[in-house]
Amino acid sequence: MEVKENKTWSIVGLIGIILTIGILVYDVSILSQVDALEKSGGNILFNYRGIILVSGIVLIILGAMKMPSHKHNSIVNTVFLLPVLMTFFITVLLPFGIGIFYSFTDWNGLKFEEFVGLANYLDIFGDAKFRYSFFITFIFTLLNVVIVNAVAFALALMVTSNLRGANFYKAAYFVPNLIGGIVLGYVWQFVFNRVIPQLLGGEVASMLTNPNLALAAIIIVSTWQYGGYIMMLYVTGLQSVPKSVLEASSIDGATYPQTLRFITMPMIANSFTVCLFLTIVNSFKQFDLNFAITNGGPIRIVDKAAMYSTEFLALNIYKTAITENNYSAAQAKAVIFFIIIASVSLLQVSINKRKEIEA
Repeated sequence: MEVKENKTWSIVGLIGIILTIGILVYDVSILSQVDALEKSGGNILFNYRGIILVSGIVLIILGAMKMPSHKHNSIVNTVFLLPVLMTFFITVLLPFGIGIFYSFTDWNGLKFEEFVGLANYLDIFGDAKFRYSFFITFIFTLLNVVIVNAVAFALALMVTSNLRGANFYKAAYFVPNLIGGIVLGYVWQFVFNRVIPQLLGGEVASMLTNPNLALAAIIIVSTWQYGGYIMMLYVTGLQSVPKSVLEASSIDGATYPQTLRFITMPMIANSFTVCLFLTIVNSFKQFDLNFAITNGGPIRIVDKAAMYSTEFLALNIYKTAITENNYSAAQAKAVIFFIIIASVSLLQVSINKRKEIEA
């Protein structure tokens, strides 16, 4: 009787797997026909595919929980993780996969009619504006990472010293990070366009009208916003350094710069790894400040062609999709953007981890 019951639950789980995979395959196969099916009222499978998918998942869960096995505990643990795993799959992995798929089509934001292969990618590499956006994003990232980390580390050293009111300064430096990037960008745009010129007598043009100064303006605001957050990470690292080690170095006659260079910094190498990773990724992904402060402007002439001097990659992708209504090309740019960020981030973490071991 028990063997028969076990076989029944195995069949239930198998049916669930077949239903789930079948509906997912069906959904992919009708991507280009969704509009037509919705207008015509669809068929039974189309109209009830959501219910079938949920039913299949439920059958898989029941089959896994009831099926006896020497790994039963692992199966049950996996079942309880399914809601989180499914959420991650539906909100991250599935859109990412669909996005890659769309980058090989002529997708217009609603549907696609044909596969274009690598045409979108070839057009991108031939696009001078995209190449310039990559270049200016790289320059911004390089400068922003150095300046944000230098300022944040200096602030962290200051607030962890015997400074009166250190907690107040920590909170004050961290507050800008709590303000939304778009709001922050428009506030600082007003400061650069109106407040600073008036303070200087009204004879000086806004920083945002000069291509080089406009980039500097974004770096200033980015440092002001993000420096406090990175400072808190450095503070955590500095506070983890044993005081006995610092006292021993002082007794041995080491000066403060020597203690900082040869003892403190090597002991917080993991903090440098985390902070560099966060600032590199956020600098490459910079969008809200870029959009609100300059919106890519002002114009710069490069090789007799007009370029948006501060249009970073994220903003370039946004404009390709929304302004130019070229969603498939924007999706292809997004895929390349992801590969760039992933490659740079992994390289940085790998290098820093090796240095941690050496330290």
